[in-house]
Amino acid sequence: MELSVRIERWPLAGAFTISRGTKTEAVVVVAELSDGTHRGRGESVPYARYGETPDGVVAAIEALRPALGRGLTRADLQSVMPAGAARNALDCAYWDVNAKAAARPVHELAGLVAPAPRITAYTISLAAPAAMAEAAERAAGRPLLKVKLGSGDDDGMRIAAVRRAAPRAELIVDANEGWTGDNLAQNLAACANAGVTLIEQPLPEGQDAALAGIKRAIPVCADESVHDRASLDALIGRYDAVNIKLDKTGGLTEALALAAAAEQRGFAIMVGCMVATSLSMAPAMLVAQRARVVDLDGPLLLAKDRADGLRYDGSLAYPAGAALWG
Repeated sequence: MELSVRIERWPLAGAFTISRGTKTEAVVVVAELSDGTHRGRGESVPYARYGETPDGVVAAIEALRPALGRGLTRADLQSVMPAGAARNALDCAYWDVNAKAAARPVHELAGLVAPAPRITAYTISLAAPAAMAEAAERAAGRPLLKVKLGSGDDDGMRIAAVRRAAPRAELIVDANEGWTGDNLAQNLAACANAGVTLIEQPLPEGQDAALAGIKRAIPVCADESVHDRASLDALIGRYDAVNIKLDKTGGLTEALALAAAAEQRGFAIMVGCMVATSLSMAPAMLVAQRARVVDLDGPLLLAKDRADGLRYDGSLAYPAGAALWG
């Protein structure tokens, strides 16, 4: 396979804030693989939370250039590169080029049914309660809102304000590891009072043992605490669901395997994304077919998506067309 790789920057429509900081652009790495006739693409988002940088991801991909030239396969890739953004870009590029070479869509190559449109969450960024209420009011017609929390003892006020502004929307919460053992119970209670149906990663990875011993009325979903199948057994008894993101699993190949293994252990499935273009969302839509909650709103947060991007009808996300991926 011939390789090309590059960094792209996509401005956001506005600031995107979580408990760890604010961003105004999506920085992605795009890998392209060519068999000499067909070309496939994959996109990933290097994530500083896991020690990744755009330059580091590009360097990791470039390091495989000789092996790619010698015929490295997608199956080989799973063992020669660890899970993460670099492998995600390459793995998804493999799926795309292999589908084009076979003249068959990726879902057929993976033994899956054709993907159907899915309702995606729409994210309300972390801010002061009044600002979050204003954002929620603008999005109140959407069926599913994802509310970013994780900033101290004001989170109860934030989720209450969002609920008042969007009384009919289903609410899920993402604390991004921002809560502590001291405020966990009060924040869970505030979310229950607001009718929240799912809470992502309330406690920091590695400090989430407290979840095994606390009563809760709302299912809790692992995000930062789950990467690939090797993460699953440590989550039993602590979490009710897992958030599968291709940038964590290292691509569609492991994401599909992780979904199956999680279901076998009784976990519900959520599919999530980083802020990125439709090229990142396209393979995730295949995993989304088996998910209870879908959060693939990354392109909706951009000032402009790439050409041939996913079609969104409000919060209804349609699968990618062949011109984009797969």
